[in-house]
Amino acid sequence: MCHRCGVEQTRVDKWLWAVRLYPTRTSAGDACSGGHVRVNGASAKPSTTVRVGDRVTAFAGGRDRILEVATIIDKRVGAALAAECLVDHSPPPPPPDDLAPPFVRARGTGRPTKRDRRQLDRFRAR
Repeated sequence: MCHRCGVEQTRVDKWLWAVRLYPTRTSAGDACSGGHVRVNGASAKPSTTVRVGDRVTAFAGGRDRILEVATIIDKRVGAALAAECLVDHSPPPPPPDDLAPPFVRARGTGRPTKRDRRQLDRFRAR
């Protein structure tokens, strides 16, 4: 229960925005509508309610986050307070050196030829 507002449940999009997982409430709602958010294993609409103890899985920041609701808040708070409102069960992010570097074409080389496209297709198929 929220010690400041006295509520026992709130909308999942509002909670995700309040705990600073998404920068705007609209982006939190879009993530819910797009199927990137689950509450207790079930796909969540933006209006799905969350209570203390619910497990929320959300794709944010390029990785899946597994969160447990510790406190219900519906107003955005500072990062220190937001961290107290959830329990993060997410696996640690992969180290940056494990990620493949993006493919970069040399500037001025123009459109890829058919041979270049075939080589790219072979490279990406691995």
